[in-house]
Amino acid sequence: MSLAEIRPGLVAEKTLVVTEERTAQHIGSGSLRLLATPAMAMLVERTCLELLEPMLQEGQTTVGSGIRLRHLGPTPLGMTVRARVEVTAVEDRQITFRAEVWDEVEKVGEGEHSRVVIDVDRFLRRIQSKSDAKKGGTPKA
Repeated sequence: MSLAEIRPGLVAEKTLVVTEERTAQHIGSGSLRLLATPAMAMLVERTCLELLEPMLQEGQTTVGSGIRLRHLGPTPLGMTVRARVEVTAVEDRQITFRAEVWDEVEKVGEGEHSRVVIDVDRFLRRIQSKSDAKKGGTPKA
């Protein structure tokens, strides 16, 4: 596959079990032992990433550039959730997805996520430049 094959309509699904480590209480985003919103966001991002990876050229990856997620209902510890993502737009290097998340009973989340295709080496050089600027005390313009 290739980047040219990324088009609206591509779909992927991924599931996870709500373990203690994925609860709001454990993550710190809430006080209850149920699926944390950050864990739901991670599931959506991971599903999108795994859909795109086989279509990228060597030396490319994608990074998240935006997420808007509504957490619609609670999912208790031990239950399985399933994310379904669909590519809705491809504009140059930016890919936009619609996401829905279901537990074993109902829809518990929905939203949009966007990712940008990057050149890994170029991106790592940018990170290094930022680290170097911090060491020097002044950021580069």
